[in-house]
Amino acid sequence: MKVFFLCKYIYSRQAKSASRSWNIIKTLVQALSLWSVFLLLVPLILNQFELVSPLSAFHFANFFCVAAGAVVFSACGAVGLWCGVLLAAYGQGTPLPFDSTNKLVIRGPYRYVRNPMALLSFAQGVGVGLMLGSPVVVLYALAGGVYWNYMLRPWEELDLQERFGSQFLDYEKSVRCWLPGINPYEPPDS
Repeated sequence: MKVFFLCKYIYSRQAKSASRSWNIIKTLVQALSLWSVFLLLVPLILNQFELVSPLSAFHFANFFCVAAGAVVFSACGAVGLWCGVLLAAYGQGTPLPFDSTNKLVIRGPYRYVRNPMALLSFAQGVGVGLMLGSPVVVLYALAGGVYWNYMLRPWEELDLQERFGSQFLDYEKSVRCWLPGINPYEPPDS
């Protein structure tokens, strides 16, 4: 029961009124902080444990994996930052749930997939795993996607439904969560 109230509290904290530029700065600092922990520090620790364990036999680092990982990480990072800036600029808040947007944002990648930032973050994690040649880090990234989908997404979507009502429900019905659509979603009021 405590978990329910904690999640409800976290996912119901809308951002205080702030300028667009301040929301963008907060978003960029948040992204850098999260990347530092979840896409640098944790993968490096996992990789070090992997290298001194019997799992090191599965290490696959080579030039092509490193290059592919760098491309995936960079491309997904750029689009993810764009998504965050869209939320900050048009949603009057940030991507983080304790400083969440005051408006539903359906622009850019959000017109094709419901949560592009989550999808892109897990793809970045796979990119890090490729750069390190680490199957453990790739599994860590995929496990993060499963965790987000089953533990965090329900709370987030409940909050969005409560705050944005039929606008979010129509969006949720029309745009898939994980698989981007081909045609962009057109909100009824646009």
